[in-house]
Amino acid sequence: MTVTGQRAVFASAARSFAALVRQIPGDAWDGPGLGDWTVRDLVGHTSRSLITVSTYLKTTAPHEDVVSAADYYAQMHEYSASLGAAAIVERGRQAGRDLGADPAAAIDDLVQKVLAEVDAVDDPLIEVIGGLGIRLSSYLPTRTFEFAVHSLDIARAVGADVVPPADVLADAAALTARIGVALGHGPTVLLALTGRAELPSAFSVV
Repeated sequence: MTVTGQRAVFASAARSFAALVRQIPGDAWDGPGLGDWTVRDLVGHTSRSLITVSTYLKTTAPHEDVVSAADYYAQMHEYSASLGAAAIVERGRQAGRDLGADPAAAIDDLVQKVLAEVDAVDDPLIEVIGGLGIRLSSYLPTRTFEFAVHSLDIARAVGADVVPPADVLADAAALTARIGVALGHGPTVLLALTGRAELPSAFSVV
């Protein structure tokens, strides 16, 4: 997909996420979201897909260490394990707190700001978590993936009959398969998706 195409799908995912957040009932924010997260925590964690893009666009990486979105997740697999689940949970909670008294308005403002920032650049080599260099065009699909997965999590948590747009789901599903291959699970994923075998218990590519 071209850089322009990746921007368009990322924008579609971000706007869909914002629209979903506007539908969250007022009494649902402190309810269960995902794992140890409340709905607010989960929305906060998902909003980091906007915050990190904005933050990383202010950086310049000296070299390209990550060559694709799938490669990003493959490299992050070990990094996330070393970071620890507790740290990831707390970052989501802090991001939720940072959304303030009107989370939906905060998300709307973030979407508008970040999409404008993305439109203002070409395809810079940015520095992401772990100090790794990656092209914006390779990083944006990872954020589209996060929006897709966590929008489904949020919708399930609050009982909303909402799914991401088809272009977002297609992009995220394709990346899921590529991550599986990058992690050495290609045959497992392909056999499961074609109805020839079941996935192992608790199988995940992230």
